[in-house]
Amino acid sequence: EMTAPVLRPAAFLDRDGTVIVEREDLSDPAGVNLVPGAVEALQMLRDAGFALVIVTNQSGIGRGLYTEADYQAVRLRLDEVLAAEGVILDGSWHCPDDPRSGDVPCRKPNTGMHRAAAAALGLDPSRSLFIGDRAGDVLPALEFGGRGILVRTGYGREHEERVPPGTQVVDDLLAAALQVVRSGLGIAGGRDLRGDGAS
Repeated sequence: EMTAPVLRPAAFLDRDGTVIVEREDLSDPAGVNLVPGAVEALQMLRDAGFALVIVTNQSGIGRGLYTEADYQAVRLRLDEVLAAEGVILDGSWHCPDDPRSGDVPCRKPNTGMHRAAAAALGLDPSRSLFIGDRAGDVLPALEFGGRGILVRTGYGREHEERVPPGTQVVDDLLAAALQVVRSGLGIAGGRDLRGDGAS
């Protein structure tokens, strides 16, 4: 008798202003600087059972401000910086499209990147986290039923008033990870898998 595989929850993470310090239209790998506490935050989320997935709007590609190759160089640099600290991302998705071209299914707050990642990695968006510094980063939580967390780094302070009810607002990625772990989300300890009475 086949049982369906258990899909993992993910932490869907915005990149610029959330994991790395905001740089407008970043195209130079030398500009990759982690937000303080980001490594510890990513380790905590991973240890709590979340896949680590970057989902990033990169409309600068579509607008001709930098190239796909520039984006990939920055992506590889971030992977290097994190790997040096022992953190391996499960995947990175980006949307290169210019929103002025009409509706762009991959561009957050649309969910094309999240759906692609979920299909590729076997993720359950309904049990996932949607973390970033803009309203568009947390809005997918409404569609999937996951949990949106706005961080005040990057553009977060400007977006605090725009997030939907139920969105948590915290100072940074580390504060977000601490909140998640303290509230017992994720699958650390397997409590929610054994069914020992803990809800």
